[in-house]
Amino acid sequence: MRNKAVPDIRSFVSGPLFDDETVLSNDPSYPRITVVTPSFNQSRYIERTILSVLNQNYPNLEYIIIDGGSTDGSIDIIRKYERYLACWVSEKDEGQADAINKGLKLGTGDLFAWQNSDDLYMPGAFMTVAEKFRERPDSAVFFGNFWLVDSDDEPIRDIRFTPFSFRCSLLEGIGISNQAAFWRRELFEEHGYLDPSLEFAMDLDWWLRLGHARAGFCFIRRHLGCLRIHEETKTSTILNDVGLAERIEIRRGYSRGIPGRVSTSFWKTICLLRRTGWYVLQGDFFYLFRGVPRRMRNLLAARGKDAGGA
Repeated sequence: MRNKAVPDIRSFVSGPLFDDETVLSNDPSYPRITVVTPSFNQSRYIERTILSVLNQNYPNLEYIIIDGGSTDGSIDIIRKYERYLACWVSEKDEGQADAINKGLKLGTGDLFAWQNSDDLYMPGAFMTVAEKFRERPDSAVFFGNFWLVDSDDEPIRDIRFTPFSFRCSLLEGIGISNQAAFWRRELFEEHGYLDPSLEFAMDLDWWLRLGHARAGFCFIRRHLGCLRIHEETKTSTILNDVGLAERIEIRRGYSRGIPGRVSTSFWKTICLLRRTGWYVLQGDFFYLFRGVPRRMRNLLAARGKDAGGA
């Protein structure tokens, strides 16, 4: 029997669950949500990504798919859902960030997001974000928690965040994920689009750019999306070379004004205590007890490196 705390994600993306009239209604009484999916040879997963968007049954959806010229059957899957798409293309591009930017520039929504062609949204995500959009006119970015899932849509474990901190995201790891994040269209006018020169860490650069500019972040304490773990992801293939190099360079660029090496360990400790405090306030006790030992080991390892290089 399935643990009630673990969602049945597989059923949500196993087939169409949406109402045609609702999805195609363009009802202006709801904020318009634009979702862009960059795709290239992901026929194994892309239909489930599409269904996770359409099965939101959201009444003012603009869904755009930018395919990089797939040859594996992805195009047949996209055509299957063509009538529900605001736009789709299949043509050579300059990489993932370029494909996402193409779609974002075509969008007309009040809220924007991108979802990779192997990742998913959780049931009810769009309505949840739309409600916060109305409640929080002072916020520009809306984000929540997410699940790690395997190739068969089975949950592996959940990842829970706390309210966004630029300093802590810079020092201990980004506290937001595109799989569960949405933002207002005005941010493009103020801060530009994704950096197309980045192959792996365009999301890290985007969130730090917004955080550095003090954009208003609204944390929604619900699971809004899913990140799929499989052998073909960029995390599995290029993290250790391209990904790490890009992350180091991005953090170096945004770290001006952050204290030196000795103080860095101090601030990492402060960030850990901050995160711990938020988990306590949120009632995430099991998650806290599961994660703190791992973070403490990482912190001690970082201190050891600092001491060794002093």
